[in-house]
Amino acid sequence: METTLLHSTIHVASFPSPTRSIRLKRVNSLKPTLSFTHPVIRFNFKPLNYRPVNCLSHPHINHQHHHQDHHHHHHHRHNDCSELSGPQKAVIKFAKATRWLDLANFLREHLQLCCCAAALFLAAAACPYLLPKPAIKPLQNAFLAVAFPLVGVSASLDALTDIAGGKVNIHVLMAFAAFASIFMGNSLEGGLLLAMFNLAHIAEEFFTSRAMVDVKELKENYPDSVLVLNVDDDNLPDVSDLAYRSVPVHDVEVGSYILVGAGEAVPVDCEVYQGTATITIEHLTGEVKPLEAKVGDRIPGGARNLDGRMILKATKTWNESTLNRIVQLTEEAQLNKPKLQRWLDEFGEQYSKVVVVLSLAIALIGPFLFKWSFIGTSVCRGSVYRALGLMVAASPCALAVAPLAYATAISSCARKGILLKGGQVLDALASCHTIAFDKTGTLTTGGLMFKAIEPIYGHWIRSKKTHDISCCIPNCEKEALAVAAAMEKGTTHPIGRAVVDHSIGKDLPSVSIDRFEYFPGRGLTATVNGIESGTEGGKELKASLGSVDFITSLCKSEDESRKIKEAVNASSYGRGFVHAALSVNEKVTLIHLEDRPRPGVSDVIAELKDHARLRVMMLTGDHESSAQRVANAVGINEVYCSLKPEDKLNQVKSTSRDMGGGLIMVGEGINDAPALAAATVGIVLAQRASATAIAVADVLLLQNNISGVPFCVAKSRQTTSLVKQNVALALSCIILASLPSVLGFLPLWLTVLLHEGGTLLVCLNSVRALNDPSWSWRQDIQHLINQFKSRHSVLQKKDARSNAMPAASL
Repeated sequence: METTLLHSTIHVASFPSPTRSIRLKRVNSLKPTLSFTHPVIRFNFKPLNYRPVNCLSHPHINHQHHHQDHHHHHHHRHNDCSELSGPQKAVIKFAKATRWLDLANFLREHLQLCCCAAALFLAAAACPYLLPKPAIKPLQNAFLAVAFPLVGVSASLDALTDIAGGKVNIHVLMAFAAFASIFMGNSLEGGLLLAMFNLAHIAEEFFTSRAMVDVKELKENYPDSVLVLNVDDDNLPDVSDLAYRSVPVHDVEVGSYILVGAGEAVPVDCEVYQGTATITIEHLTGEVKPLEAKVGDRIPGGARNLDGRMILKATKTWNESTLNRIVQLTEEAQLNKPKLQRWLDEFGEQYSKVVVVLSLAIALIGPFLFKWSFIGTSVCRGSVYRALGLMVAASPCALAVAPLAYATAISSCARKGILLKGGQVLDALASCHTIAFDKTGTLTTGGLMFKAIEPIYGHWIRSKKTHDISCCIPNCEKEALAVAAAMEKGTTHPIGRAVVDHSIGKDLPSVSIDRFEYFPGRGLTATVNGIESGTEGGKELKASLGSVDFITSLCKSEDESRKIKEAVNASSYGRGFVHAALSVNEKVTLIHLEDRPRPGVSDVIAELKDHARLRVMMLTGDHESSAQRVANAVGINEVYCSLKPEDKLNQVKSTSRDMGGGLIMVGEGINDAPALAAATVGIVLAQRASATAIAVADVLLLQNNISGVPFCVAKSRQTTSLVKQNVALALSCIILASLPSVLGFLPLWLTVLLHEGGTLLVCLNSVRALNDPSWSWRQDIQHLINQFKSRHSVLQKKDARSNAMPAASL
């Protein structure tokens, strides 16, 4: 089994969140909730089982989505009374004193009572068609007397609390329309209105709950407590005794030794100290293949142990562990509003005020302009009735849930191991026409292989007696390798890791290094205090390690710089490898390394060019020959090489400016951070990326490859298309329901049905974002045709086999 994904744990570092400072306090509940909030209309989605609370509050706070224990149509579900206005507190105090609040909470908790109410209203409506005339009215009144409180108690409390807070929203409009129907003698119609409103929202919750990333599932992948082994005097676990104690997962400290058995989850990011096991991280990264964990491998928190028993050493606390960061990033992504959502927030309040004013105008002016009756007759619906119909039909519920496709897409990406920092990233991705890739570690494996070390300048001396040219000291290559390994010790850069890995197990002289100075994207300098062997022992030597350009930039003269570059060009190993140069006491040694493209990268590049129609380029700090070798292998024609971090930054800016569209930057190193920050969308490989790169990136790929990039682009285009469809669908439903209501063609209950039906259609359309995206409708049709052909061929084979069996028996 592969273990490559275990050698580098998934680093999901903390980064500043624009919403964290104003984010509402979340209830300690494992049930995820999606809230669509604007100052007038608010919708909450959560699983249908919930518990009552003892306080109410208005939901429109800070204009932010928030994850609290809310319900879609039972929307006053806050735990903090301090957020209420004075009049709202007075309403709540009265509701508590009269047990109104307790009854409303009870009815909210038992949603089956809403279904019973709807059945009773339908039975009352069917009475005239099924019962003799004398029994109709008494039985209808009995049904209404039982059913109306089941839906009216909580609706009236919610509406009264909103009105006390100075807000007019869909709950106020619905309650007003229902109770106004009673006073106009249409009790059955008012009851049906409330029942259908509640049932429609329950159906919406069912569909929209599918749009949420299952944060509950992720949270269930860590235990509440872990078994921490007792340690001896040397702070090592006593494996012969295995005495342990139970510790809450949030209290696990770095360096603790944890016992994880078969079927259990790894609580925090750890390193295997003893034992082997097969683990799965499919729920974290989408990687379906089980992985073998052995001693020394790093395992991300949340990984599940399929078999075996391991002793693990904690490398991170719970707050810093992979699983917690994934949950946090996903929740924060759902808090960040895209541009359309922010516009709808601003538009919603003004729109609802216009609806209320138009409704009042129709109610008051209609009798004078159109000769309608004010209350209504059996022949013609009155102006008040028409105004109520307009308020219900024109309520922007469907518009409010139009951005649900963003949350659905975030969920879809998260299930593929792709984390987006908000819905606005999808809009930005869809606007991009160019994509730029870093080379080392992104297009290539980043696991550079050490090929050779070659003295090229300043090493050769001529013997005065024999005139032969020889190296300055017999073991200068070993000393150069020792110095380079000492300078790169603890590094995360691919070149440094390759040098250090190659030095392990070699008989190298001891080197003392201090006074480091790092130059991002170029190299580093240090002082060598002493080398155990060699002619330079005991002297302080100035050492520099990095690119050839970096080494030559430190030369004292242009002549020396030119000679070093000529020596590099004349290298016996050619120019096809990755080069790093080491200079010690003006003696330059060239280190040759080989970098290989990642498997499947050429297919990714081809898909981005052929299907996504993106301009693809490579930005790298490597020299031209090495960059061209990789570019040719993966199919990239546009290459910019020998770039420093500031050069990458300038290239990203100039390309975005010249192309007139957005640019996607894909990288993973600290030297890519400026370009990632300047790009329209920055994408990083989270397993390899530096904390700085993760902090500035917009998309984190948890799998250790770039196969998720085409999915991100296609998903963004799919999502923006769905959102546009949602807005068009919502506006169409509002118009189609509003005009007939004002003209008196529709009863209130049918208006509610059309209104809620439009909202349901928008929700259903948004759930389509859970499907894998395609590049065009032609591709969808071709996919359906291929599916039909494959099924047809399977049926033909079955028929052929069934016909062959009787023939064989004959």
